[in-house]
Amino acid sequence: MENVKKVYDFLEKAGTFYLATVEGDQPRVRPYGALLMYDDKIYIMAFGQTNATRQIAENAKAEICAFKGQTLRIECKLVEDNRPEVGKALVDKMPALKPALGENGENGVMYYLNDATATFFQLMEPVETVTF
Repeated sequence: MENVKKVYDFLEKAGTFYLATVEGDQPRVRPYGALLMYDDKIYIMAFGQTNATRQIAENAKAEICAFKGQTLRIECKLVEDNRPEVGKALVDKMPALKPALGENGENGVMYYLNDATATFFQLMEPVETVTF
């Protein structure tokens, strides 16, 4: 739990993080900001039927990168979890998303990070690696 919290806090402070997925043999990277800690897991959200959700359905392996004084890179698998209570928790945390996501986040797809390895870097030198 301590490792998960450390990674979550870093992503939260960074504000924007970048999600890399794979489409065939081409990497695809996009900025994200919807982040949630729920049931001791880190969740991200993608809107409905998008290229990102299709790519994740085909290949759950992803990388996330963020920068805030240090760089954080996370290798993980994204696991879909669309329980209404998870979507509602995100909408409660980030009410500005409610018009687009709906009352319980039903217009989004919630994913939690699984089998994750997170490495913190300072000037390209790894300073700490944690797993969760």
